[in-house]
Amino acid sequence: MATSGAAEADPDPVEREREQHDDHHQRRLASSLTARYSDWVLESLDELPGSFLLTDPALAGHPIVYASRGLAALTGYARREVLGRSARVFQGAATDRAAVAGVREAVRAQRTHQVAILNYRRDGSPHWVLLHLAPVFHARDGSVLHFLAVQVPIDDARRGAGAPPCRSAQGAVLAACREEARGDEDFPCSSHAGKMFVDMDKRGLEAEEPRVASDSEKEKAISTANCIVSALNRYSKLTGLVVSGKRCDSVGIPALSSSLNLSLGRIKQSFVLTHSCLPDMPIIYASDAFLSLTGYSREDILGCNFRVLNGPGTSLEALEEACTVDLLSYRKDGSSFRDLLHVSPIRDASGKVAFHIWVHLDVGAKHDFNGLTPDVWQLGAVGAVRVAVRGLSASGSLLRPSQ
Repeated sequence: MATSGAAEADPDPVEREREQHDDHHQRRLASSLTARYSDWVLESLDELPGSFLLTDPALAGHPIVYASRGLAALTGYARREVLGRSARVFQGAATDRAAVAGVREAVRAQRTHQVAILNYRRDGSPHWVLLHLAPVFHARDGSVLHFLAVQVPIDDARRGAGAPPCRSAQGAVLAACREEARGDEDFPCSSHAGKMFVDMDKRGLEAEEPRVASDSEKEKAISTANCIVSALNRYSKLTGLVVSGKRCDSVGIPALSSSLNLSLGRIKQSFVLTHSCLPDMPIIYASDAFLSLTGYSREDILGCNFRVLNGPGTSLEALEEACTVDLLSYRKDGSSFRDLLHVSPIRDASGKVAFHIWVHLDVGAKHDFNGLTPDVWQLGAVGAVRVAVRGLSASGSLLRPSQ
């Protein structure tokens, strides 16, 4: 009996680790909003009408971090089923690739975009929506904090009795608006749009004709987006991090393009990027693993000097070549850790040093290097960043475009 009780009290370690990972992931998604707009913002967004979602380009995979109540009614997806996922979840076999490419380009250019697009519900049935994509900017430095996606269902009643209904229930139409918002936010992840869903139900595709949104539907999408940004602006003032629907640049720290943010977000190692051409080499990117290691938030760290961890700095003269140092670094709470720090220059397609990468490794912690040595593990991050930077610099997509 004692043995049985002990077994029941001690759950499967793999399952326990999975639950802890899920809890951490959910807290990270929630903090994407609460850390920037206060703890009350979720409640406020839930009260807003319309179908919409928010994505965070700074998180790995550019996931959905908020979905409005209307999403479930429109798509059949429960909120928990879409949070943390890419907006590609709403795309299907007949989703127009050109429409997706247009959204992807708007994300890269960090600009507002409207397009009629065929989305799919959870049961595989297609429906047409007007997708309104809008970036949410940091009012101080013009960086993109979130993408807002509003979805307004396109009414097909005026297109003739022969047109297939987009939704059988009127209540589901309103839900579709909210779903649109989520689909919109999901589209920021559409850099992977080439991977089309091949297992989607194709029912009714033959009957679906491309639709054009009416002026009233376009105005509704804009009005809904303005209300949402207004709410975000109001709550962001409580944290001192004011947001805006329009970019207001300030001199100082440039923001990375959404494309580069997406690429960097897939790298698992703990690292920061510093801008090599600016005075004092400020930090312009910090990975999720670095934030977990140090306890800093992105708002804490971006724009800071690379010596923010208070370890002995490497001289600027030595930074033209890669180097590795073993030093004592400090977390935000003041606790120290033995830091194996690897520093390498990152060159763009022209061969010019654009950034420096600082890969941090807590020597005293347990790590799974997949059979690699610690130094090779760190070099893996360096190589991945170099590939991303060189590829995007060739197309001029490293930094967000100025207006």
